[in-house]
Amino acid sequence: MVLLRHFATERRRALALGAVLAVLTSLAGIGLLGLSGWFITATALAGLQVSAALVFDVFMPSAGIRLLALGRTGARYAERLVTHDATLGVLAGLRERLLRGWARPEAARQLLLRPARLLQRLTADIDALDGLYLRLAVPLAVSLAAALWAGLVAGWQDWRLGLLLMAWLLLAGWGSAWRVARRAQPAAVRRALALERLRARAVDLVAGQTELAMAGRLAAQQAALAAADARLADADLRVARTEAVATFAQGVQHTLTLVGMLLAAAWLVQAGRTGAPVAALLMLTALAVGEPFAALRRGALDAGRTWLAARRLAPALAASDPHATCGAMPSHEAGPDGGIALAQVCVRRAGSERAVLELPRLAITPGERVALVGPSGAGKSTLLALVAGEFGPAAGQVRAPRAAWMTQRPELFRDSLRDNLRLAAPAADDARLQAALADAGLQPDVARLRQGLDTPLGEGGLGLSGGQARRLSLARLLLQDAPLWLLDEPTEALDAITAGEVLARLQRLAAGRTLLIATHLRREARLADRLMRIEHGRLVADLRRGSPGFDAALAALRDD
Repeated sequence: MVLLRHFATERRRALALGAVLAVLTSLAGIGLLGLSGWFITATALAGLQVSAALVFDVFMPSAGIRLLALGRTGARYAERLVTHDATLGVLAGLRERLLRGWARPEAARQLLLRPARLLQRLTADIDALDGLYLRLAVPLAVSLAAALWAGLVAGWQDWRLGLLLMAWLLLAGWGSAWRVARRAQPAAVRRALALERLRARAVDLVAGQTELAMAGRLAAQQAALAAADARLADADLRVARTEAVATFAQGVQHTLTLVGMLLAAAWLVQAGRTGAPVAALLMLTALAVGEPFAALRRGALDAGRTWLAARRLAPALAASDPHATCGAMPSHEAGPDGGIALAQVCVRRAGSERAVLELPRLAITPGERVALVGPSGAGKSTLLALVAGEFGPAAGQVRAPRAAWMTQRPELFRDSLRDNLRLAAPAADDARLQAALADAGLQPDVARLRQGLDTPLGEGGLGLSGGQARRLSLARLLLQDAPLWLLDEPTEALDAITAGEVLARLQRLAAGRTLLIATHLRREARLADRLMRIEHGRLVADLRRGSPGFDAALAALRDD
C-alpha cells in the first residue's frame, strides 16, 4: 500500500499522460493495420472493374493511413519520453524516501552490518519497481483499450460478435497473464535472490581478498562464488522455461482468436452482411490486438521480482520505528547553544531486552568540557552516539545541538585526501585544509607525499597508518563549525609527543565549544573540567575539577 500510494501521488499527471499516450499508440497501430488491409483489398476489388475504379476514392483512406502512421510514430516517441521520465522520477523519489528512512538512529551501524543487502535495496530492488507501472499498469490499460476497440470494430458488423470478441480477449488475455504471473513467481523470486547472493559473494571476494587470503579462505570464497553463479544459472533456466511455455500458450490463444475471426468474417461475407474489405479489416484488427497482450505477458513473467522488491522495501518506506520502548515515547531534539540535556533515557540494542545505557538525568552546560571514563563496554561510545543522534533512545528525551563526531574507527573513503577532508567542509580551499591538517598534526606527513592533498586513498583509508588515519579524521572534525565536538579516544595510536601537540591545539581550538570526550587516557582527560564515570551503562560518578575525588579519578586513568 505504501508503494501504491507513492505511485498514485508522485508524478501523477505524468504517469496518467504516459498511459494515455500508450493507449493512443496501440489504437493507432491497430487502426493502421486494419485500415491498410481494408484499403488494399478494396483497391484490388475496385481495379477489377473500370467503372468501380473511376469512382473509387483513394485519397481519404490513404490520408487516414498517413495520419495513423505519423500519429503512431509521434505518440510512441512521446509515450516513451513521458512514461520513462515519470517512472525514473518516481523511482528517484523512492530512493530519496529510502535514504531518509535510513538516516535514522543506528543507520550507520546497520549499513556496516549489512552493506550488500542495503545496497541491493537501493539499486536492484528500486529498479525492479518500474515493473509496477511500465510492465503491469500500462499494459493492463493498453490491453483493455485494445480489447474495447476490437469489440467496437467487430460490433459494427454484429453486436454479438463484438461482445464475444471483447470478452474472449479480456478473459483469455488477462487470465493467461494472471496464470503466467502465478507460475513464474517462484522462478523469478529465486532468480532475484540468486542474483543478490552472487553480487554479495563477488563484493566480499573483491573487497576482502587480503583478509580471506590471510585466513586461508580465499579458495572457499571462490567456490562459494561459483556455487552462487550456478544457482543463478539454474534460476535463469527455470525462468526461460516458464517464458517458453507462456509464449507457446499465448501463441495458441492468438491463433484461436484469428481462426475464430476468420470463421466469423466468412460467415458475414457468405450472409451478404459485409464485403471482403471489411472482412480483411476484421482479420487484421484481430491480428494487431494481440500485441498489447504480449506486452502484458512479459510483465507478468517479471511480476515475481517486482513483488519481492515491493515486499522488501515497503517496511523501510513506511518508516516504522525500529526500537522497542522502555516505557515513555522517545524523542531527540536540538539543544540550544551547545548544551546537552538527557532525561529518563534508556537505550537498547535491536532485538535485545537488556538496556545498554540508562541515564535518569544528565545536563551539560554550553562550553563545558567533559570526559567520559570507565571500562571498555561500559557505554561511553554509546552515549556519544546517542548525543550525536546515531542511536535513538528507546525511551526518554535527548536535547543536543548539531555535533561534529570523531568515532573510534576513522570513516575514510576511497578518494583523495582533499575530498576526504571536504566531506566536512565542501567549500574549504587548500589553505584551510592545510591549516586543519597542521592542527591535527598531520601536515608534515602530507607534505612528504608526492601528490600532497591529491594523494589517493584506498578503501577505508588504505595507504595511511592507524595514527595517520585518526589524525585525518580529527582534521575533518576541526573543519566543522559545530557548537559541540564529540571525541572518542582522539589520540589513540599516537606517540606521546605528537599526542601532546595535538591536544594542546585541540584545547585552543575548542574555545567556546562544548567538548565531550570518551577516553581511557589521562592526557586526554586533562582537557576536561568534569569527569563522568560510566559502568554497566549507568553514571556512577560525576566529578568537577577542584571537587574531592577529581584528581584521584584522573590519576587512576591509563598513563600516557
